[in-house]
Amino acid sequence: MKKESIKKMDISVVVPLYNEEENVDILYRSIHDVVSQLDKTYEIIFVDDGSKDSTFALLRAISQKDPHVKVIKFRNNCGQSAAMDAGFEYSHGEIIISMDGDLQNDPRDIPNLLHKLDEGYDVVSGWRKNRQDGLILRKIPSKIANRMICSVTKVRLHDTGCALKAYRAKVVKRINLYGEMHRFLPALARIEGAEIAELVVNHHPRRFGKSKYNITRTFRVIMDLLSLNLFIKYLKKPLGFFGLIGLIFFLLSLITLGIWVVGAYNYSNTIAESNVLFTLTFLFLVSGLEFFFIGLLADLIYVTGNKKKMYLSKFIQ
Repeated sequence: MKKESIKKMDISVVVPLYNEEENVDILYRSIHDVVSQLDKTYEIIFVDDGSKDSTFALLRAISQKDPHVKVIKFRNNCGQSAAMDAGFEYSHGEIIISMDGDLQNDPRDIPNLLHKLDEGYDVVSGWRKNRQDGLILRKIPSKIANRMICSVTKVRLHDTGCALKAYRAKVVKRINLYGEMHRFLPALARIEGAEIAELVVNHHPRRFGKSKYNITRTFRVIMDLLSLNLFIKYLKKPLGFFGLIGLIFFLLSLITLGIWVVGAYNYSNTIAESNVLFTLTFLFLVSGLEFFFIGLLADLIYVTGNKKKMYLSKFIQ
């Protein structure tokens, strides 16, 4: 799909799908029935994440009948984050609604999300208070992941994993997604200064197909959470991160230098030991300097980019 010429509209609904052929028609009709009644311009963007069944063929047939529907096709299965990122990139709505394609999210919640946004928020996250999923493989891992995510990001939500969310496009389009980062969108939006709210939404049992979730995905979530933790802590002060590593190498160089000096003073070092200690001292010192200068460079890049962003924001306003 080629990117179309810019045509602004009110709402974009972004839905990633993977092997959901049984859900496609029902999903489309349920979304269309809601958004077509909102008295707003809209588009529905389906992202086929490399489906192996007839999902794409069904989506293409729908898009040929309804000009509001756009379809993005991935050649391979790239994951939900990549699919959502592509949908956000190709969307033209001032407000973007994301949701799953398994019929468990309810499009009838979309007007409530929009009303909540109108209260002055930039992101409204759904809360599946009465979640219709299995206890062992879905609910318990989700609760554990949710507590970990909230603890690290400091964004207090009951349900970070709910795909049904509403965003202001000017916020979410500034975020690049990868890995399992779609789970952390509220936290990433908070970094951009977004105001975040949570709203109880409906959740239905899966009617067709099977869940794409498995317990191995938890490991990828944890890895992304660790990288997000570093990102949050050191985004605005990268010198603090690289400088700390540099300081450790400086201390190691002092330790090896001290051992070398003491050994040389007592004539206990052999020539080989002296060479090794001197080499380690030099390597640790150089490594420390490199990390320190990398931190300075990262600080300079952040400050320069932040100033450009600030000037651009003033110009747009």
